[in-house]
Amino acid sequence: MMNKNTDILGVKVSQLNYPLALNIIFDWVKNRRKNYVCVAAVHSIMECQKDPRLLAGLNRAGLVTPDGMPLVWLLKADGQKHVERVYGPDLMLKICARASQIGATIFLLGGIRGQSKKLKNVLQKKFPGIRVVGHVDTPVRPLPKQKNQQIIKQINIAKPQLIFIGLGCPQQELWMIDNLPNLKTGIAIGVGAAFNFLTGRVKQAPHWMRSAGLEWFFRLLQEPRRLGRRYLVFNFLFIFLISKQFSVNLFKKIKKTFNAN
Repeated sequence: MMNKNTDILGVKVSQLNYPLALNIIFDWVKNRRKNYVCVAAVHSIMECQKDPRLLAGLNRAGLVTPDGMPLVWLLKADGQKHVERVYGPDLMLKICARASQIGATIFLLGGIRGQSKKLKNVLQKKFPGIRVVGHVDTPVRPLPKQKNQQIIKQINIAKPQLIFIGLGCPQQELWMIDNLPNLKTGIAIGVGAAFNFLTGRVKQAPHWMRSAGLEWFFRLLQEPRRLGRRYLVFNFLFIFLISKQFSVNLFKKIKKTFNAN
């Protein structure tokens, strides 16, 4: 199944909506493919500007979903009218809903002490019959080498078809990039703050704010010290770099048209 994408500051962001994303992911499940999915917001794109390994890893991912509304707006401006925000927490719930119907197995990796078990309970209550075959908390980050080896061993013993990873950006993306070759099976999906939102540890922005692209402001008010640099500095730089990319692309189109005439 083809994954078309649009270049946003060097990152190949997939032209997706929820039905298309689910069809691609479960096609991988059906065909027992190993792969990984990154959910990309402005923060992810900006982290890629300073980390070539992260940029290369995102561009090798099976899917890079438009998790932030600015990316959705840019994709629509590129003519992709079918695109919608494919948001980590909602994508996770939609995947779990379908997984519970077909019996696909799930592993949870992430969260503070006791959080992955709490998330397992939340999912089992919401989706009766869902098969969560393992869960591991990650209170210490980055993961110590020995702990990471234990996690890989645990995942390989459980043989999940879907692995949800809630380590936050860019740690979850780097974990998938580094560890997918060591996994015997499974589709790894980085879901950002989904573990915190779905367990109620962090309050989620109202739907209208998420739809309007204002979730960043809601989260900034909640955690100004931790998220201040991410949102205030990165957002400004993103606008600057996107404007520059747009100007360069426009100049190339004008030059091409002029040369053709």
